[in-house]
Amino acid sequence: MPTVSPASFLHGDREVLGVLQDRRAAGTEPGARTDAHRVALVIGGGGMRGAYVAGMLRALDRAGLVPAFDEVYGASSGGFSGAAFLTGDAAACAASYPEDLSTEVFINMRRLGTRRPVVALDHLVHDVLGDRKPLAWHQLGRTPAPLRLVATDTADLTAHTLEGMTSVADWERALRASAAIPLLSGPPVAYGGRRWVDGSVAEPLAMARALRGGATHVLVLLCRGADDLHPDADAGLSLWARTLDRLVPGLGSLAQGSRRYGSDLRLVTDAAHPGRGPGHLAAIGPARSAGMGALCVDPVRVGDAVRIGDESAESALAAVAA
Repeated sequence: MPTVSPASFLHGDREVLGVLQDRRAAGTEPGARTDAHRVALVIGGGGMRGAYVAGMLRALDRAGLVPAFDEVYGASSGGFSGAAFLTGDAAACAASYPEDLSTEVFINMRRLGTRRPVVALDHLVHDVLGDRKPLAWHQLGRTPAPLRLVATDTADLTAHTLEGMTSVADWERALRASAAIPLLSGPPVAYGGRRWVDGSVAEPLAMARALRGGATHVLVLLCRGADDLHPDADAGLSLWARTLDRLVPGLGSLAQGSRRYGSDLRLVTDAAHPGRGPGHLAAIGPARSAGMGALCVDPVRVGDAVRIGDESAESALAAVAA
């Protein structure tokens, strides 16, 4: 990776990475720690931008840091990536982005307005995670660090952590619920007596949720670089957001993508943020852009995003260890 200052992609309190590395050196696991910390990993969604995060997770796995986390929060594509990370499939997940998901079988805007979803979650769940790069579904719910999936309740547009998954079918439905992109991936997903859409709609990054849950240290993986974040959360609505608002009043205002993502990031970068409290937060973002968006199916760009994410996380770890 070209020489880039870590300050451009490593944000917040570096103590978070230091604690992870100390735990790796001590060889401790969830439930048997020698420190008093509770470390959460937060993985947001972003469609195919999740390739950046998948690369980061591959680097964290390669560095032996999976056992260093006490819990993982995931929404949308971050939920699927978190599941792979906790079950030992981070490398396969990263490879799936350019090899299996960069295809119009998965994402095809020409299906908009037809009865077929633009984003085919069936392809992801059954063809990719069921056949091409099988996910260890039976391990979900049994991993040392739990996976906490975040989804948005369509009744009041609030984010919730999904609960009660006891079978493979439950986990498949919960992951679908967390990733059900409004307008693009079909109707909301019914689970637990409610109807759900993408968790990122109401809560792009579950940092505050992790802190409320008792985390003392939170590492956030970002699928947007500093040059792709809009700090003004009140900027005008996009066409897509206005369309959502016509369907469900308030939904478009919530689904502000990079604007709300950038606003949430202030919880990491502002030590005096009122929602932060005594917690330690750090975030790793891509060091540069691969020139792709959430619906990109160009395997070259997507593969580049995976490499950028991997190199960014590796460089962040090296910067803290130095």
